Amino acid sequence: MSGHMAYRPAFILLNILEHVLLHSSEGISPGERVLVAPYVSSLNDCFYCQTARGSAAAAHMDGNEGLVRNFKSDYKAAPNSEKLKAILAIAALVRNGGKSITVDAVERARREGATDLAILDAILIDAAFCMYNRHMDGLDAWARGDFEFYRNRGADGAHNGYTEARLEVGKPVPKRCRRGG
Repeated sequence: MSGHMAYRPAFILLNILEHVLLHSSEGISPGERVLVAPYVSSLNDCFYCQTARGSAAAAHMDGNEGLVRNFKSDYKAAPNSEKLKAILAIAALVRNGGKSITVDAVERARREGATDLAILDAILIDAAFCMYNRHMDGLDAWARGDFEFYRNRGADGAHNGYTEARLEVGKPVPKRCRRGG
């Protein structure tokens, strides 16, 4: 468990929420769900979240990191379903605030085959990752430059989830979990 999670055991609830949102297969597949996370994290310029969840998304797609990069840079041109593209359009709106979501965006997603549950979950994934992005950046969290670390951790998260935890109550955040430490 990373330093900030070990410091405050209640933060494990954030991991549980992430697990529930990203590992469901109702409405959109787990691979599509995980693609939403690095997309919104790239819009928010959160290196850790876009890299960690980008690796998980790639693991769902047979290791295709190029596809994840394409989604982050231009999801409209990336090769995937129009349903997922409509969901990512909603993600871009959620990032600006819940009131930014338009009826047209929701109707488009429905026309492309998204159920109300898929749209709701996508909005929750978007909102959760906006929170996670701000959490990580607010902590000035140190992010590894070692992409093999993210590949391994992403594959593990994609297949096993995000709820593993060893709670060490009250320990300070280790210096290695902060930039410059």
